[in-house]
Amino acid sequence: MPAVTPAQLRDLQANAKNIRNICILAHVDHGKTTLSDSLLATNGIISSKMAGKVRYLDSREDEQERGITMESSAISLYFKLVKAAQAEESPVTSEYLINLIDSPGHIDFSSEVSTASRLCDGGLVLVDVVEGICSQTIVVLRQAWIDKVKPILVLNKIDRLIVELQMTPLEAYLHLNKILEQANAVMATFFTGDWMEDEARKVVQQKDEQQVDHDDANTTYDWSTEERDDSDIYFDPTRGNVVFSSAIDGWAFRIQQFAAIYAKKLSVKDTALQKCLWGDFYFDPKTKRVLQQKHLKGKSLKPMFVQFVLDNIWAVYESVTQQNRERTEKIVNALNIKVLPRDLRSRDTQTLLSAIFSQWLPLSTCVLLTIVGQLPPPSDAQKLRLPKILYPDNPQDHQEPANDVENALYACDTSDTAPVVAYVSKMFAVPADLMPENRRKPLTAEEMRERGRQQRLLRQQLADQGVTLQDDNQDASGAMFDLPSRDNEQDDDDQQQQQQKDASGEHMIGFARLYSGTIRVGQKMHVLGPKYDASQPDKHCTEIEVKALYLIMGRELEALDQVSAGNVFGIAGLEGHLLKNGTLTSTLDVGNLATVSSAEAAPILRVALEPEDPTEMDKLVEGLHLLNQADPCVQVMIQETGEHVILTAGELHLERCLKDLRERFARIHIHVSEPIVPFRETIVINPEVPLVKQLQQAPVAALDDHHQQPNTPVSVPRGTFTLAAAQNAISLKVRTVPLPANVTDYLTRHTTTIKSIVDQKLARHRRIAPVNDDDQPSLALQDASQDKVLSAQEFQQGLRAEFKKAQQNHDPLASVWDDIVDQIWAFGPRRIGANLLINRVNGYERRSFFDVDRAAASSSAAVADDIDRLDINASPAPVADGADHTLALSDLDFHIHTAFQLTTLSGPLCAEPMTGACYIVQDVKIDANAIPDGRTRLGLIQGQVISTMRDACRQGFLDWSPRLLLAMYTCDIQANAEVLGRVYSVINKRKGKVVSEDLKDGTPFWQIKALLPVVESFGFSDEIRKRTSGAASPQLVFSGFEMLDQDPFWVPTTEEELEDLGDKADRENLAKKYMETVRKRKGMFVEKKLVEHAEKQRTLKQK
Repeated sequence: MPAVTPAQLRDLQANAKNIRNICILAHVDHGKTTLSDSLLATNGIISSKMAGKVRYLDSREDEQERGITMESSAISLYFKLVKAAQAEESPVTSEYLINLIDSPGHIDFSSEVSTASRLCDGGLVLVDVVEGICSQTIVVLRQAWIDKVKPILVLNKIDRLIVELQMTPLEAYLHLNKILEQANAVMATFFTGDWMEDEARKVVQQKDEQQVDHDDANTTYDWSTEERDDSDIYFDPTRGNVVFSSAIDGWAFRIQQFAAIYAKKLSVKDTALQKCLWGDFYFDPKTKRVLQQKHLKGKSLKPMFVQFVLDNIWAVYESVTQQNRERTEKIVNALNIKVLPRDLRSRDTQTLLSAIFSQWLPLSTCVLLTIVGQLPPPSDAQKLRLPKILYPDNPQDHQEPANDVENALYACDTSDTAPVVAYVSKMFAVPADLMPENRRKPLTAEEMRERGRQQRLLRQQLADQGVTLQDDNQDASGAMFDLPSRDNEQDDDDQQQQQQKDASGEHMIGFARLYSGTIRVGQKMHVLGPKYDASQPDKHCTEIEVKALYLIMGRELEALDQVSAGNVFGIAGLEGHLLKNGTLTSTLDVGNLATVSSAEAAPILRVALEPEDPTEMDKLVEGLHLLNQADPCVQVMIQETGEHVILTAGELHLERCLKDLRERFARIHIHVSEPIVPFRETIVINPEVPLVKQLQQAPVAALDDHHQQPNTPVSVPRGTFTLAAAQNAISLKVRTVPLPANVTDYLTRHTTTIKSIVDQKLARHRRIAPVNDDDQPSLALQDASQDKVLSAQEFQQGLRAEFKKAQQNHDPLASVWDDIVDQIWAFGPRRIGANLLINRVNGYERRSFFDVDRAAASSSAAVADDIDRLDINASPAPVADGADHTLALSDLDFHIHTAFQLTTLSGPLCAEPMTGACYIVQDVKIDANAIPDGRTRLGLIQGQVISTMRDACRQGFLDWSPRLLLAMYTCDIQANAEVLGRVYSVINKRKGKVVSEDLKDGTPFWQIKALLPVVESFGFSDEIRKRTSGAASPQLVFSGFEMLDQDPFWVPTTEEELEDLGDKADRENLAKKYMETVRKRKGMFVEKKLVEHAEKQRTLKQK
C-alpha cells in the first residue's frame, strides 16, 4: 500500500464516528511491537517484509538493544473499508482513523500502561499461547477494567504450538480453550468484585435512609448475581472479540472468516455456522449435519474448529517446514493465491510461510476489521467512560449528564460552540532537532524543478558578468566576488551557535486526548492540576496559550492547526504549568479529569545522585526537573541530608532514568550511590526472656518529699523506663510493648484511613473545609492498594475488634490491651504509621483521637494535632490567673507527641522507621518547686522533655528483642525443567524462598513464585538470564515488608552455641550485616575490630 501522508490523516480527524482509539496491552515479550509493525506496514510506513524486525515504535536506542518496549508510543493509521452492496448499488467505502498506542509489558513500566489506557476506548490484549495468562496480563486486564476500556483478546504465537511444542490440532484446540477459560475467569473476578461493592453500597444507603433499629440486625440480604447481565464482558470467538494470530509469520483470523468460506460450500448461513465453529460441535460428513457431543454415539469426529480451521493451518506448516514443494504448490493453488517462484524455491521457511499467510490470512486486515467492528467510536465510548472518570467514587449515580459541559463530554461534541476539555495523560520529552519546525522539510517535485531553473539562471548571469569584468578590470572582478567580511562571519557564527544551542535542548510535549470541542493553536486554556478542587478555583489552576499542536507519528511529530474531539494529540506550551498529568479546559465548570494516582509498581528503589564536577550541580537540578516531568513513575526528592534522590520502580527503570539524565536532560557525568533500600524496625517477644525484669533502683531525689532513697530491687514490666528531665524536676515513665501482629497488619492496611482522620482534624483546627489538598492523595492511594477508606467510627470499631481478637488468642500482653483504643494519643511515624502512643497518665484526660466532629479547642499555631487543655489532677499547683510560672502537663503535651514521632521515624537500630511498637505514657510528674520559673524557661524545658522522651522510647525498644523488616519482591519466573535447578540455586543464593511451583498444563514450563529481599535483588535478573542462557526471565513486583527473624545483637552464650559456633560466631548474622550496612551509609557509628599491630605468620620450610 502506498504511504499515507499526514495531510490525509488530518482530514480524517474531523469525523469522530470513524475514529478508533486503541492501545496494545500484554505481558512482556508477548508480541505487541511485532503486531504493531504489521499494522504500520499497511500504511506504507515500513516494508511488510521488515515487519517484526524494525520494531518501529521502539524509538529509543536501549529499547532496540534490549528488545523490549520502555515507553508508550502513539501513531495514527489510515484504514479504508469497502463494503459490498446489493447487485445494482455501488460498493460503500468508509475511511477510518485509528490512533494506536503501543505500551510496555515490563512490570517496571506499568505506569506507562495506565497512561496509555486512560486515553483509549479499546485495547488489544495479547497472550502468548505457550506462556498463557501471566502476572502482567492480569494487571493490564485489571487496568482495562478500571478505565472502562473494551478489550479484544489476541491469542498470539500459535506457530509455537506447531513448531516448538509440536502439538496436534486437537491438543492445540484444548490448550487454546483452557487459556480462554482462564482469561474469562479473570474478567469474572473483576465483575463480581464490582458487583459486590455496588450491592454493599446500596445496603448501606438503605440502612441510612430507613434508620434500621438494632432488632433488624438479623436481616438477610440477597447477594446473588443473577440480576446483572455479564455476558458482554467475556471473550467468545463466536462474538468476534477473539483473534487467533501469529504476528511473526504475519497471519491472523477470526472464525467469521472461515464461516464465510465454508457457508458457501455447505450451503448454510454463515451466522449459523459461526456459532458452531467454536465449542463442542462436530460435523458429520455423511449426514452433513452438525452434532453436539452428547449425540456422537461413539463416532470419532473432531471438533469443527479443528476440522475446518486448525487442520488447514497445520497442513501449511507441515508442508513448508518439511520442504515438501509439491504439496506446497497444491496448497497454494487450492488457496488461489500467487507466490513468487523464488519464494517457493527458498530454503528459508520463514519467507515462504509469510508469503503464503500474508495473502491467505493477512494479519493487518483481520486486526483492523476487528478494531473497526468491535471497538466503539469516541461518541459511544465516552458515554460509558466519562462517569467513571468524572465521578470515580460513584459513577453509577451519574450515568446521565448533569449540565451542558457534561452533555458535550458524553456526546463528544466537535462543534465550535462546545467547551474544549482535554486530558493530558503524561508529558514526554522530544529533542529539539526532531521538532517539526527544526526538521528539514523535504521538497516536492515542483519545488525541486523550480530550484533547478533558478540555479541555471544564476549560473548564466554569473558567467556573463565574469566575462565582462575579466575583460575590463580584473581587480573589480575580484572585489565583486570577494569573500564576506569578518563582521558578517562573526554574525553568522553567533547565529549558528544560537541555533545549535536551541536545537540541543529538550521540549516537553503533552500526550493528550480531546473529549469535547475543537482546540486551536493560540487558544487560551486553563490547566487544572490533579489536586484541583472546584471549591477553591484559585489553587492548582493556571492559564496558558496553546503554542503548537502535533499529530504523533511514532518517533516523529507533524504540526496541526487544530484538533477535533475524539482524537489523541500532542500539545506544546505546558512547561512550567503541568508536572505529569492534568486537565485542559476552556471553562472552569467542569470536573477534574486527572487524579493523584500511584502506579501499580510503586517506586521502591532509590539512589542518591551528585555530579562528578561539583560546579555542575545546577545542570543536575535542571535535568532532574525534566526527568520528573518526562517520566510518569519516577519520583525526585531532596532528603534532609541535602542529597538529591530519585525513586524508581525497579532496576531496569533506574538504568533508563540514569541514561536519560546523562545523555539528554543533564548531559553531565553523574556519580550514583549504591541503591538505598528501605527497612523497617520492630520488636518481638522473646520466649526465653521474662516479661518482668528486676532493676536495682539508684538513689533518686523524690519529687514529693525531697530526700534520698536507698538502693532497692524493683520488679517492673519489660520495656518500662523512668527518666528525669530539667534537673530532675520532670520525670517521664514510659512503657514500650510490641503490638500484636494482627493489629500491626490492620494499621498498615488502613494507613489511608488514619491519614483521612488526621486531615479532617487538621482541617477543623485551621477553620477550613474538611476537604483539602491532602485528601485526594489518600483517596488515590486507596484505589491503588484496594483499601477502603473507613470512617473514624468504623476504623475505631475495627481496631477494637483486632485487639479483642489478640486477647482471645492468649496474647502474652493481653491485660495491656484493655480499653487501649479509647486511650490512643497518636499514630506514628508522620502521624499515620503502625505505631501507637497511649495516654495512661492518671488525671490527664484527652479527647478521643477518633472524635473528629467537634472543633479543636486549642488555638496555638504550634500545636499540630488538636488537643483539649483540661484540668490535670496530678498537677500539684492549679493553673490560675496568678500562677503564671507554673508548668502543667498540657504545656508538654505536644512535645511528648513530637518525641514519639521523631523516635518512630528514626529507630535505634539503623535510623529506619519503626512499625508494630506501642509506647504507653504511664506517668508524668512535675515538681513545681524545683522550677518555679518554668514559664520563663519554657522553650528550654520543652526541648529537654523531647530529648528525654526519645531516650525513654529508644531504651524501651531495645529492652525487647529487636528485628528488621526487609522490603520484599514477589518474583514470577517461567522456566522449563532443564534450567529449574539453576533458577533455584540463584534464588537461594539471593536469600529468597520459593512460595509455589506449578507445571502449566500442556506445556513444559514451570511457573515459579518466590519472595526475594529487595536488598539482594540487584543484578538478579541478569544473573538468572546468564545462568539459564536466556531461558528464564523474572518479573519482580514489590509486595511489602517481611520480618527477618534474627536478632542483630545476638551472640553465642550457651555452652551448645559456643561449642557449635565458637566465641567469634562464624555464622553470618544477616540482620547485623544489613544493619551495619545502613548505619555505615548514614554515617552512624559501626563497631569494628581493627588489628593495629599485626604479626605475619612465618612458616618454616622443611629441608
